[in-house]
Amino acid sequence: VHTPLQQLPRRRYTLMKLSLVLVALAAAAAPAAGFTPAARRHARTGTIRMLHSKNPEYGTQGHHGAMGTDPLPKRHPMAAPVLSDSAWKQMSDEALTGDDDVNFAISLIGSTGSIGTQTLDIVRARPDKFKVTALSAGGNLDLLADQAVEFKDTVKVISCGDESKVSELKDKLVERGVSSGIEVMGGAEGVNAVATEDEAGVVVTGIVGCAGLLPTIEAIKKKKRIALANKETLIAGGPVILPLLEEYGVTMTPADSEHSAIFQALQGVPPGGMRKVVLTASGGAFRDIEAAELARRCKEDPEWVRAKATTHPNWDMGAKITVDSATMMNKGLEVIEAHYLFGADYDDIDVVIHPQSIIHSAVETMDNSMIAQLGWPDMRLPILYSIAWPHRIAMPTGQFERPLNLVELGSMTFKAPDTDKYPCIQLAYDAGRIGGTMTGCLNAANEEANELFRGGAFNYEGIAKVVEETMNAHKKDMSGNPDLESILEVDQWARRYVREVAKKAAEKVLVAF
Repeated sequence: VHTPLQQLPRRRYTLMKLSLVLVALAAAAAPAAGFTPAARRHARTGTIRMLHSKNPEYGTQGHHGAMGTDPLPKRHPMAAPVLSDSAWKQMSDEALTGDDDVNFAISLIGSTGSIGTQTLDIVRARPDKFKVTALSAGGNLDLLADQAVEFKDTVKVISCGDESKVSELKDKLVERGVSSGIEVMGGAEGVNAVATEDEAGVVVTGIVGCAGLLPTIEAIKKKKRIALANKETLIAGGPVILPLLEEYGVTMTPADSEHSAIFQALQGVPPGGMRKVVLTASGGAFRDIEAAELARRCKEDPEWVRAKATTHPNWDMGAKITVDSATMMNKGLEVIEAHYLFGADYDDIDVVIHPQSIIHSAVETMDNSMIAQLGWPDMRLPILYSIAWPHRIAMPTGQFERPLNLVELGSMTFKAPDTDKYPCIQLAYDAGRIGGTMTGCLNAANEEANELFRGGAFNYEGIAKVVEETMNAHKKDMSGNPDLESILEVDQWARRYVREVAKKAAEKVLVAF
């Protein structure tokens, strides 16, 4: 799959522009932080110098700009309501409805997972603004039953992943004192019923995997707003989802932190005003280890690497996402999502490592401004905004993460990712530029490889190798304009292919990963 593709474009310029954000923050906080007038003057002149220190590689794509300016960036269809006349009208019309006059009825797909439980935190915090009308989950029947009972006054239908468990789920409701008033369903029919529940105006898609595609499509056809937390919806299904959003006039808002940050930064940016997107990354478990040292450890102590890869330096997360963070495949997948959400060309999407995870992402505008969204890490803020957009609903003091204090924060740092250490980033760019079913192939191969790595089927370096091999094998059958059936078939094929590669490696038919 590798072709002589550009490495992450204009990264030095991105780091300079993020430095400008820090200079501006430092200047604002100068009195409290002990900055002298001379230091403030130095910061301002440094800003000017950096603005004039443009990377000569910058601006090589798109249409010609005005005289003496860089070419305009390429633009593609987008899922999020930004950067268009219709998005501006929708945003202004809805924003002019005061916060006191809005309420939100939510259908929640994946209610027992991280996204689901944090969405319910929002409902609990402001029951005068939010109510949940439908819940679906996988196999955690006890928690699903607890949720249904807690919100029994508004919930009309619930669904579990396994249709054969419906009777058991009903029994759990009865044990908790609820014998009527809630319809209990299961399987694909059940999750579709949750996604299309009549009263719900917003569907939060917290379900994992391509299983989230079908209920999302059903919700779109019912003209529900989609608060997107399921990455496969766009990474695998983008070629199908974008036309459906346009056909049914449906709004899709991002619920994950990085894309929410971009979405928030784009509020007020007019059509044609965005130059590029900057995705920030924590750097994962190996951010402080040099590529050569990591390669040595992989060879000499692979079990140490396996243990390290499943431990995040900042947060306690699920095993799969922790390994994705270690390989930085999570950021590569977010690059593809950003392309579909905001219409940015892959040459105009940068990745920057920011260990403090305070700037959640940023956009650069055509006038050389950089607009970033900052805050302590708390997933409930992006979930809240994805549901309530364009409104800013106040949360009770003390229940959510405290406001960001710049003086307490003190400093932030940034660096470019090492693509030798993180080959998965480049694989994602490769897949995105190829497009069609290749992005779904990448995603499915990575999910399977991640799981097999955690199970000991092969070593850490094998994740990127088997994903690349799967992408190469898919090239001959790739579809550039796939339908839903083709997308789902490729997802299953890629998973089978990775398992076959792992089996052959275990049998030592292939060179061991």
